[in-house]
Amino acid sequence: MNQLMQKSPSMKVFNQLESEVRSYCRSFTTVFQKAQNARLWDTAGKEYIDFFAGAGAVNYGHNNPMLKQRLIDYLHEDGITHSLDMATSAKETFLTRFKKLILEPRKLDYKVMFPGPTGTNSVESAMKLARKVTGRTQIICFTNAFHGMSLGSLAATGNQFKRSGAGVPLTYTTFMPYDGYFGDEVDTAAYLEKLLDDPGSGVELPAAVLLETLQGEGGLNAASDEWLKKIARICRDRQILLIVDDVQMGCGRTGTFFSFESAGIVPDMVCLSKSIGGFGLPMALTLIKPEHDIWSPGEHNGTFRGNNLGFVAASAALDYWVEADFEPELAAKAARIRSTLEKIRAAYPEHHIEIRGKGLIQGLVFRDSEQASLLCAAAFNRGLIMETSGPHDEVAKLMPPLTIEPELLDQGLEHLEEAMKELS
Repeated sequence: MNQLMQKSPSMKVFNQLESEVRSYCRSFTTVFQKAQNARLWDTAGKEYIDFFAGAGAVNYGHNNPMLKQRLIDYLHEDGITHSLDMATSAKETFLTRFKKLILEPRKLDYKVMFPGPTGTNSVESAMKLARKVTGRTQIICFTNAFHGMSLGSLAATGNQFKRSGAGVPLTYTTFMPYDGYFGDEVDTAAYLEKLLDDPGSGVELPAAVLLETLQGEGGLNAASDEWLKKIARICRDRQILLIVDDVQMGCGRTGTFFSFESAGIVPDMVCLSKSIGGFGLPMALTLIKPEHDIWSPGEHNGTFRGNNLGFVAASAALDYWVEADFEPELAAKAARIRSTLEKIRAAYPEHHIEIRGKGLIQGLVFRDSEQASLLCAAAFNRGLIMETSGPHDEVAKLMPPLTIEPELLDQGLEHLEEAMKELS
């Protein structure tokens, strides 16, 4: 392993000049230069298969040729790049297509808010608006949640390490056990409902319940459709707003455009970022039921909420959701991933492996958390990029672009099997 790493391009400049806060480059110890769909190449010409997809920011692959051409054409026409929240033709096109191609077919009625360009900006705006709408301050969130690194969204994030970096108390959030936190025998939705209705519980009626339907950074914990329906009913019955954080799980990552579609729920607000920008460009949305859109002009804003290159690429990426075979192809790829993970689990019973996730975000959970990191390192040395997640980094997570070619997916899965064989 050390011999292979010594052949990688030098990390000297980054080690000397970049802040100690850098993280991914400590695991992926090479200098990347070129990328195409689910392949990356470093400056030495070594090829890597991408099972990371920019932490879910490049669902449609690196340098997607269709999206790239739309951007090139727009730039050649001297299209507006930066516009704050001024009206532009690029924004108009995106809003119109998003309504027609995404919201209307799903019978969803939302106003679209453009906060700052990252996921945490979307979450912050949703939390602020929920408090404004209800006049309440608390936000119910869940164990192992991850919602962002700015103070408001960090207060709703469970990870102790990330919370410790805040430097100040993180307040106005109440944590509840996520679905399955105590095992299948405990209904944590009923637990939440009991606490909300008991005047002696000490739990205040919140402004909102904020959740991920599948916790990506928290370890690929998935909420059942039944649990999500119960949470939605609890919120509806008590005039609590339901916010779904679909920053990582939206835009097809779980197999459908929104991760909550199979549950049949309609959140009051939805947070989108990462792959909504299509090309990996910074962009975020907060979807708001019209009756909750009570912002005063400029009450929440940001300099880069008008990223018109993001609008152009996002508009083009919606074409995938018109194709009749796109979702079935995702399902087939997801089944291929699950089959390989099941094969690995059966072959190495001594590791007591659990499989979590769905769609094109699945992973192997190790009882010995160190094994997940070792597996990812062995995979990287074979030219496969994947990361860990979970409170103890116990999950080796697979998250390839949705557009990965089936044969390349198979090749990446073969690398994973080889890495697992080395580990054992």
